[in-house]
Amino acid sequence: MAAVAMAAACGRLLLRGARPSRCFSSSGCRSSTDGETAKFQPPPKPVIIDKQRQREERRYLSPEFIPPRGRTDPLKFYIERKDMIQRRKVFNIPEFYVGSILAVTTADPYADGKTNRFVGICIQRGGKGLGATFVLRNVIEDQGVEICYELYSPRIQEIKVLKLEKRLDDNLMYLRDALPEYSTFDVNMKPESRLDHEEIPVNKLQVRMKPKPWSKRWERPKYNIKGIKFELPEKKMKAAEKWSQPWLEFDMLREYDTSKIEEKIWKEINEELKK
Repeated sequence: MAAVAMAAACGRLLLRGARPSRCFSSSGCRSSTDGETAKFQPPPKPVIIDKQRQREERRYLSPEFIPPRGRTDPLKFYIERKDMIQRRKVFNIPEFYVGSILAVTTADPYADGKTNRFVGICIQRGGKGLGATFVLRNVIEDQGVEICYELYSPRIQEIKVLKLEKRLDDNLMYLRDALPEYSTFDVNMKPESRLDHEEIPVNKLQVRMKPKPWSKRWERPKYNIKGIKFELPEKKMKAAEKWSQPWLEFDMLREYDTSKIEEKIWKEINEELKK
């Protein structure tokens, strides 16, 4: 009788509004008051970024690997890509961009066993396939010196990156009209240390220009220059705005989507590297 009376008393306490405690299981499921178990929701999967693959892609998918837009002879570029990969197997072509400082060592064609070394900033990359080129610029003894190299030339013995970085623009030809201090680099410059997992830094430097005349009217909007600190009169800057072409912003045909081409080229590269 005592046990029955105690059970009845506990039942009255529950009926008066006492809430049962919720149970949390170790598996992450939460039990509700009605006895039903909530559906388990697994945590989101972590995004794993393959840094090694990214470095390899940046190295092998250089701008010269992407064929020009609108070309109808892919066989030519396919054959050239095979030769380019073979060249890269025996010669290290590092990752670099317009704005990086390089030291290039080439064989002297006029003297056996002699080499020439030139240090400068990369101001332009051009050409496709085996015809890819890059231009280095340096000011030596108050004289601007520029050398255009063929990237896959057998005369090049070494390409060393002294400072890996990007600039605000993809073309730095305006450094010809800038003050010499922006193109002057020590020929004995030591390479800067950098970790492989670090992102490529972007140098947001804005150069100051020499007095006019310039080789081109860089202030005009068609050049879209971001790396120049223009110090022109307001009247001339307004005159340059008359040459703007705002409709080009909505021209979708100007965009060149290379994602599918890059996937195809990367498969070709992997097959060649496995051989």
